[in-house]
Amino acid sequence: MTDLTESEVIEVGDLDLDQWNDYATEQGWSDGFPVMLPTEEKVERMVEACRGDNEPFEPMSPRRVVPTLQSIASNAVMAGCRPEYFPVVVGAVRAVLNPDYNLHGTLATTHPCAQGIIVNGPIRTELGINCGSNCFGQGTKANATIGRALQLTLLNVGGAKPGEMDRATHGSPAKYSFCFGENEEESPWEPFHVRRGFDASDNVVTLLPSEPPHNINDHASTTGKGLLKTIAGTISQVGANVISGDAPYTIVLGPEHAQTIHRDGWTIQDIQQKLYEDSAIHVSRVSDEQREFYKERTTELVNDHYHLSRSPDDIQVLVAGGPGKHSAYIPTFGHNEACSVRLKRS
Repeated sequence: MTDLTESEVIEVGDLDLDQWNDYATEQGWSDGFPVMLPTEEKVERMVEACRGDNEPFEPMSPRRVVPTLQSIASNAVMAGCRPEYFPVVVGAVRAVLNPDYNLHGTLATTHPCAQGIIVNGPIRTELGINCGSNCFGQGTKANATIGRALQLTLLNVGGAKPGEMDRATHGSPAKYSFCFGENEEESPWEPFHVRRGFDASDNVVTLLPSEPPHNINDHASTTGKGLLKTIAGTISQVGANVISGDAPYTIVLGPEHAQTIHRDGWTIQDIQQKLYEDSAIHVSRVSDEQREFYKERTTELVNDHYHLSRSPDDIQVLVAGGPGKHSAYIPTFGHNEACSVRLKRS
């Protein structure tokens, strides 16, 4: 098998799958689920999918080991990825290694954030990435294994071991895997990655250290104004990290909610401005001790309100999911930026 961190070959003998999983667990290489055996042949097939990608990687926190295509591929094999998924995994690794992402902070924090992967472009349909019903949930190999491959890479290359370098108080199920695609086909607005400066034909991954999705249920509102009032009320939470107001966060509109809001003439910029204003938290909702804490961290208080982001532009609005009058709020860790990478064409 190919080593998970140093691109060496480790002889483990003739192990069956159960024995291999016992061995991997003993070595601390597993996330708790069964893992595939990363044989040299399987790793090489994975690497071939990104053979033209020769750009060096930055060191990966917290160990500061420099990843290689082979070490990332070993973890992708363990996660159950198919070779055609590997360019998305590599793009996600490059995104979290951007200094603006603040990978060390997201891995060392007690906050339960995971690495949220948003996929845009034609590759969504080519790989069968779920952008519709249950896109945050189980049942789709591409979503599950791409997100898992990144998490295993952070564990085995970066050294983000739970309880040691990963200091999350509770963690979350998103730490196993968190990957979904934008439902561009049912979005009434231009795709999320186009609004971030890419071409519609580009394949793009955007990473943000995120909590699991929080459901927003509104089966009654029949206007865009009504839906946005519900969304603003849902995200206006005193106990969320975003009250520090120094990082982006994500609103994922279900297609039905999106169509209603668009029908009433709301642009993405209108939505961002409305949510920025209406989700601001009045100082009276915040404890005296928390107010002092925010003051020490120079969290800005504007007209007796705490805004949840630096500006309306930091509210990432996109469309995903299937039928049903639901949307989702994905808070972030804070002290970070959303980082996008255009995938190299093979």
